[in-house]
Amino acid sequence: MRGATHVKWAVCAVSVALAATACGGSSSGGDGAGIVRSSWGDPQNPIEPANTNEVQGGKVLDMVFRGLKRYDPKTGEAENMVAEKIDTTDQQNFTVTLKSGWTFSNGEKVTAKSFVDAWNYGAHVDNKQNNSPFFANIEGYDQVHPESGKATAKTMSGLVVKDARTFTVKLNEKFSTWPETLGYQAFVPLPQSFFEDHEGWLKKPVGNGPYTVESYTKGSSMKLRAWDGYKGPDKAQNGGVDLVVYTDNNTAYTDLMAGNLDLVDDVPAKQLKNVKADLGDRYINQPALIFQSVVFPMYDDRWNKPGMEKVRKGLSMAINREEITQQIYQGTRTPATDWTSPALREKGGYQEGLCGDACTYDPKRAKKLIEEGGGLPGGKVQFTSNVDTGSHRDWLDAVCNSINNALGKGAVCTVNPVGTFADFKNQMAGYKMTGPFRSGWQADYPLIQNFLQPLYATGGSSNYGKFENKEFDRLISEANKESDQAAAVAKFQDAEKILADQMPAIPLWYQNGSAGWSDLVSDVQLNQFSVPVYDQIKVS
Repeated sequence: MRGATHVKWAVCAVSVALAATACGGSSSGGDGAGIVRSSWGDPQNPIEPANTNEVQGGKVLDMVFRGLKRYDPKTGEAENMVAEKIDTTDQQNFTVTLKSGWTFSNGEKVTAKSFVDAWNYGAHVDNKQNNSPFFANIEGYDQVHPESGKATAKTMSGLVVKDARTFTVKLNEKFSTWPETLGYQAFVPLPQSFFEDHEGWLKKPVGNGPYTVESYTKGSSMKLRAWDGYKGPDKAQNGGVDLVVYTDNNTAYTDLMAGNLDLVDDVPAKQLKNVKADLGDRYINQPALIFQSVVFPMYDDRWNKPGMEKVRKGLSMAINREEITQQIYQGTRTPATDWTSPALREKGGYQEGLCGDACTYDPKRAKKLIEEGGGLPGGKVQFTSNVDTGSHRDWLDAVCNSINNALGKGAVCTVNPVGTFADFKNQMAGYKMTGPFRSGWQADYPLIQNFLQPLYATGGSSNYGKFENKEFDRLISEANKESDQAAAVAKFQDAEKILADQMPAIPLWYQNGSAGWSDLVSDVQLNQFSVPVYDQIKVS
């Protein structure tokens, strides 16, 4: 086994990281505890719970905050954290009771008001928070976040503070699994400093989790340090984490092998053939709640006119998923046959083959369907994605080659690479795409509902293709109201069949979580969302 210690003499790799870290072993915090150096990508937005809905910012929120619930890293079960109990008799009215003793790192107590104020802020239209739709189930949301015009209320009527440790929530309709969604980071509490000095808080976020933010230099690094005053059950086992920005995951891997990093949680495709020889048992490859697809801009009439569902299905059938996942990803991806994840098996929802023939490689049928649907808009198709993380350029080229070979018309498929994830996300959020674009979905919570409603329901928080279907929306609403889990899953799957019929997004593959680490750290694990459980990592 070749370990990082054998190549520490190597010259530091050229990367953005060099502004934030130097050659050598893991650094130590002020108390002598070791600091974990981990690769990272700059978030799209400042770190703000109700405005962060992408992976890189989510990693920070997971270290700085704790909410009512927390998903067990191994099982994915939603377990009480700040909540002592969440009671309901009708699946619509809930009483939340908090545990005593929780505080923010600035000494302020975590109270019922900390949650209610945070949720009202996240929901209000004037605050322009990406995660606002996650509060749409609460009564009064339509007054603080109308579809058009100005808000007619400052707070949601469905949220009422009863005392310091108790608040009630009234939903606008029954939602039996609503408590299980509360481990998502949009629902965390906020201290009063967030509201009193918002700009100052954004520069140095204050939360109630096991870490505090020491400093952040955009484009370079964020330094987090273990909070000695944290009283939760998952106290940090290290002195802190330095998140180092890389614009190329191959460079990050090189720095890991040179001893300049301790953890890489995005092993590049080009290294997968060698990763076991390089790292041995310091490498994880496990199923995760991650789904990759290509989304069509349904707001563009060229992709949404009558008959175009055949073109969309035809493009799906022109993609050789088996070949791409084996040759590029060495088995760390599995061809997708539905719009969820096999990691949902225990909770229910994953249904192998639901996509049908449309997710099966069939060049002849693909060509025929595209012709029947009126052909590609302008005779060409261009796929857009960021290329700074995730080895996206590799699979984009492979997908286009597969489509070009299947259609036999030369280079009708091309790639539009976007340099950074932040720029790419801004284009998606601004509905500026003119052709299919990459969509990677890391679940917010382990329910089939989360793979469907945010991405495809009208007004969904991550419905960047603007797909709209009244029957889909109706089935999602009915499924949410079901108190019987099996009945709810069945209705969600009925809604998913509409995706198979309309193909607003092409399922590509299910993604495993992967990570590699140096011999200076131990107890490395990934949760079901493929995010490192930073607080449990130990530094030698």
